[in-house]
Amino acid sequence: MHTAAFTKKMLQNSLAGLKEKFFQVGNHGLAAMVLAVVFMVIHICVPGTALGSEIRIADSKGDWGYPNPFRHYPRGPGYVRMSWVFDTLVWKDKNGYIPALADTWSYDPNTKAFAFTLNPRAKWHDGRPLTAADVVFTIAYFKQHPYRWISTHALDRAEAVDDHTVVIYLAGPYAPFLSDIGGAMPVLPEHIWETVTDPFVFDDPSAFIGSGPYMFKDFNKTRGTYLFEAFPDYYQGVPKKERLVYVRSGKPMMSLITGQVDLANIRPDMAKPLREKELAVIENECGWNKKIMINHKKPPFDNPVFRRALAYAINRQEIIDKAHRGFATPASYGLLSIDHDMYNPDTPRYPWNPQKAENMIASFGWAKGPDGFFHKHGQVLEIELISSNLTVAGDRVADRDGEIIKKQLTDIGIRVHLRNQEQTTTDSRVKNWDFDLAISGHGGIAGDPRILSEMISPVYGAGSVNSARFDDSPELNRLLEAQMVEMDPARRKQIVFKIQELYADQMPAISLYYPDTMAAFNQDNGVTWFYTRGGISKGIPIPQNKMSLIR
Repeated sequence: MHTAAFTKKMLQNSLAGLKEKFFQVGNHGLAAMVLAVVFMVIHICVPGTALGSEIRIADSKGDWGYPNPFRHYPRGPGYVRMSWVFDTLVWKDKNGYIPALADTWSYDPNTKAFAFTLNPRAKWHDGRPLTAADVVFTIAYFKQHPYRWISTHALDRAEAVDDHTVVIYLAGPYAPFLSDIGGAMPVLPEHIWETVTDPFVFDDPSAFIGSGPYMFKDFNKTRGTYLFEAFPDYYQGVPKKERLVYVRSGKPMMSLITGQVDLANIRPDMAKPLREKELAVIENECGWNKKIMINHKKPPFDNPVFRRALAYAINRQEIIDKAHRGFATPASYGLLSIDHDMYNPDTPRYPWNPQKAENMIASFGWAKGPDGFFHKHGQVLEIELISSNLTVAGDRVADRDGEIIKKQLTDIGIRVHLRNQEQTTTDSRVKNWDFDLAISGHGGIAGDPRILSEMISPVYGAGSVNSARFDDSPELNRLLEAQMVEMDPARRKQIVFKIQELYADQMPAISLYYPDTMAAFNQDNGVTWFYTRGGISKGIPIPQNKMSLIR
């Protein structure tokens, strides 16, 4: 029997025994109290009880901000919590884009406009109908009050043709429109937000009235718990569970095994024992990559030959085997995921070759000294490598990647000073170009290829600590701009192929590996979770797609 079911049965048996004893002695008041307490214990400890009305998700951090567009934290988990409350025009299921607020949509290249036909059953949580005017208002509002998850620079205007038809005119061709706007922009109710002049301090309960499948009820910032309740008039049908609860847990896997939650991220080595406990285990595509950020603005890192030498010096498989017990895949040097439809299999590769790395460094006039390190003009070749701790399946662990990379670079003659810092400190130093090498990582690489522009271009990646912000290759940046405006998928794919080749040749950052990403869930409660191909919305690689509780 599954652990949760077993726990529930034990509690119910205890309840029956207590009930019988207390009623035998005639203490009906105390018996009633015991009934209430034990039912509460069952409700807290066992997911899917109370007529299967609740679903519980484990999260190690807990606090991801309040779930509306202006108050959630600008990372994936914060966006996902918001997405339960606010719907977008389109969404994604396992296979691709599907209708959400819009039943149908089309693009007219002559007018550079997308037309959307809205679902006439869509309404706001306060019962008011959702109309095309709300979409027009939302775009105008985000232009005036930018929402950091989307960019409206590509939008000219929006017009409501009638209550259920809206046309969005682009300022120019914009290939990632469905990913960046149609499938990412939460639509706001005009009748609530039209008088809000500062959305970042708007904390009235009406700030959380959306059109999504769940209504926001509570967020305990101290405990890191969220409570959502199903919206019974949801236009796509009543959600499968009456309540959705996020539970902060220091040990998500243990919370799952003991039945306290229904869904949790897991370490890959736990997949087999969890399956033996009749839990469902799911694995994500390669949608997240670990990489080395390089300060290409300072010598010797400003030379692509030196950067390629670093790539030859790093044995990625050794990192995977020693630091991750083999649970990862070497990444493409072209940044885009190997699972992506536009992945270029002919992207340049740099197989581990320490002797070649030494020869390339020696070509700059460096020579090995008796201490085993490269020297030039009396100076030793030394660098600083920044590393940060990680959270893996909810557990805080030291990142061994830095130790292994330090040894590999030391072995070829580079003196390395390894600094282990908090991620926020690392991010700040990278943003300010105050570093040599920094180990970092991000998702989105299996979604729309606009991620290439965001993670490479100094224009699109200006605000990202994960972006190379590379400005040394006019040709590469020309192609990064071109792929953003190419509306023909076949021609865009050709451009994206070339971008990967040039990026891997110039090497402004070194992609290392894709970690195996897994989650497990209780399959006894009627909900089947899944990883979204390309990631939720703009590429969020977590298995909490709201379609799991709708369809």
